[in-house]
Amino acid sequence: MPEVNESAGSNMLIANFGHISRHLTPFLHASYGVGMSPITPNSSQPTTQSSKPEPLLSRLRQLVLSGTALPGSQLSEAALSEDFAVSRTPVREALKQLENEGLVEIKPRVGTFVRVPTRREIVEMFQLKESLEGLAAGLLARRGDVPELEQLRENLRTSTMAVRSDDRDRYAELVHDFHHIIVQGSSNEKLQAHYELLMNQLAYQRLVLKSVAQPGRMAHSMQEHEAVLEAIESKDHIGAEFAMRHHVVASSDQVFTAFAHEHLSSPKTTALIDPKTRPHSEEPHA
Repeated sequence: MPEVNESAGSNMLIANFGHISRHLTPFLHASYGVGMSPITPNSSQPTTQSSKPEPLLSRLRQLVLSGTALPGSQLSEAALSEDFAVSRTPVREALKQLENEGLVEIKPRVGTFVRVPTRREIVEMFQLKESLEGLAAGLLARRGDVPELEQLRENLRTSTMAVRSDDRDRYAELVHDFHHIIVQGSSNEKLQAHYELLMNQLAYQRLVLKSVAQPGRMAHSMQEHEAVLEAIESKDHIGAEFAMRHHVVASSDQVFTAFAHEHLSSPKTTALIDPKTRPHSEEPHA
């Protein structure tokens, strides 16, 4: 078995930090909605009388993650209380929990705002994602023949059809499922809890759509998923971790490349970007 440098994936991402940081300020505006007009809570779908209402915390969290409440927008306790037909006390408690999760920011005597992650935070979250998912893949490979393996195989079969039909939205959903199956398959509850918190803060689903929109990226992503599954099926925990780390680095690289290409095509933005920091190639990361 070839020798594996365990920090290779992280080093690749850290090495690109300077390049990524230069592009991330407008990227925050493009992907996280900074500077856009907020949507009032009343735009969320009301709970019907016939359905069992979700816990208030889950509903408020989804309000943020779905983009209904835009990053940077203010969340009014009074409006939320009226919209969800509860008193202000449970709303206030739920917002405090969302602050602990990094989704909102509570400013005393000012209000509560949907939090916008900083440039450094986004890069650091991708580094954590690489480590957590790599660890999860390695742990799953150690478990042998478990139900998650067939779930992954079925995911790849469905993903193949999505790639052939160029269905990016469907493929993005399947990417989300593939990664979550691996994390669940790790059978490590602490890892799963940290991972869910991380993915909420990163709002990753919106970023996946940017990645798979890159020419040829879906096919490359499929190949990377196949390599991960092959290592897991072979019970090669080191190979599985390395393959997963490589996949996360490639995916994150495509997210930033997609943003850079979008904004380099705008004369207003191009003038603000040092040519030395532009991507060396228009081709997707292999």
